[in-house]
Amino acid sequence: MERVAVMFSGGKDSCLALRKTLAQGKKVLFLLSLLPENEDSWMFHKPDINLLKRQAEELGIQLIIEKTRGEKEKGREDLEKLIENVKAKVDGIVAGGIKSNYQAKRIKLICEKFNLKFTAPLWNYSSEEIWNELLKEKFQVILTKISCEGIGKEWIGKIIKKEEFKKLQTLSKRYKFQMDFEGGEAETAVLFMPKFKKNIKIDFDIKSEGEYRHFIKIKRVH
Repeated sequence: MERVAVMFSGGKDSCLALRKTLAQGKKVLFLLSLLPENEDSWMFHKPDINLLKRQAEELGIQLIIEKTRGEKEKGREDLEKLIENVKAKVDGIVAGGIKSNYQAKRIKLICEKFNLKFTAPLWNYSSEEIWNELLKEKFQVILTKISCEGIGKEWIGKIIKKEEFKKLQTLSKRYKFQMDFEGGEAETAVLFMPKFKKNIKIDFDIKSEGEYRHFIKIKRVH
């Protein structure tokens, strides 16, 4: 059985990549997460650490976290340090990227250096394919950050069901943002997915920086 570690932010893409990896019969030994100090990292989105730990607990998979300043090339050094922690215990690294060559190229180079297999199970998926799988598998996905015109702050913390997804599709056509959010338009978190023991609930506030930038501020995870 192939042993892997999954790059894990707790967002929709990394959670779906994890789901597909488990469905392929691979053994996921570790969840690897880089925690940026700033809100706008070049490579990784900034999850809430308490929610991240709770997600790992619900999955029953060991979480390994490294902090990063989120700077353009410094992030690569921090990522290499993170993967180096597990290189002797796994056969490969899984990432949830869809089409971000910037991120994928750097992870792949590190994997080559450590003689690890690199897998991106969602690579070249369309945003519709991503969301269709999430909705079909009953994922509970919320928006945790918005950084574009067209999505108001009332979307923060709202679970995206089929009706909400259709509304977002309409808004994306009008305001020209990407529904996969790989351009930084928004960030997500998963409160339930297959393999969770139970649903996660959160209490939160919303922080706004101008008209188009809104962030979740989680007060309690339960």
